[in-house]
Amino acid sequence: MSDDKHHPHGGRPGHHHFKGHKFDPARLEKLRDPERLLTLPPDLIWETTGAHRDAVVVDLGCGPGYFALPFAKKALRGWVYACDILPVMLEYIRRASADEGAANITPVLCGEAHVPLPDGLADLVFMANMHHEFDDPQRALRESRRLLRPGGRLAALDWKPEETPHGPPLEVRFHPGDVADQLRAAGFSGVAEHDILPHNWFLTATC
Repeated sequence: MSDDKHHPHGGRPGHHHFKGHKFDPARLEKLRDPERLLTLPPDLIWETTGAHRDAVVVDLGCGPGYFALPFAKKALRGWVYACDILPVMLEYIRRASADEGAANITPVLCGEAHVPLPDGLADLVFMANMHHEFDDPQRALRESRRLLRPGGRLAALDWKPEETPHGPPLEVRFHPGDVADQLRAAGFSGVAEHDILPHNWFLTATC
């Protein structure tokens, strides 16, 4: 089956110029599916980011807290800002963090490329399965860099541009090499790809 059949715009998967593919909030509970632990293990992902117990973390597009909640337990002496454009996600996190006794999480209502937090706040900016949703990925990456302290890290993962059991249409997925180029254009250095996930690419970069 050729790429062009899947990609009406032609070219390789993820090489496109159109609006991001948005998540349907009606599918919120699927984001908390325990089966995701097999393919997106938060502990392994946390370790790969290189974050520490004192880290200040900004989780962009946090959804219902699949990563924000376990990251808060890892950053025991730090803080997690769980950011999303949908109030329903933030309300879910408020309830879940109270139920789990996670006192070091602050839900933050944000825009796609505007996060109402100070410059240089974060040790880690984390984005999971967000890149294909951005209308303007470059603006989102510049905003992420603004949030990071000097030497801080960005960690981003998204669906590989190939057939996977779940995920968005192939034509909206990005090739990790293209995202690495976007990171460098946004002023990041030390871009590295970590081949640790079966269905997702995973990149880290330094501010």
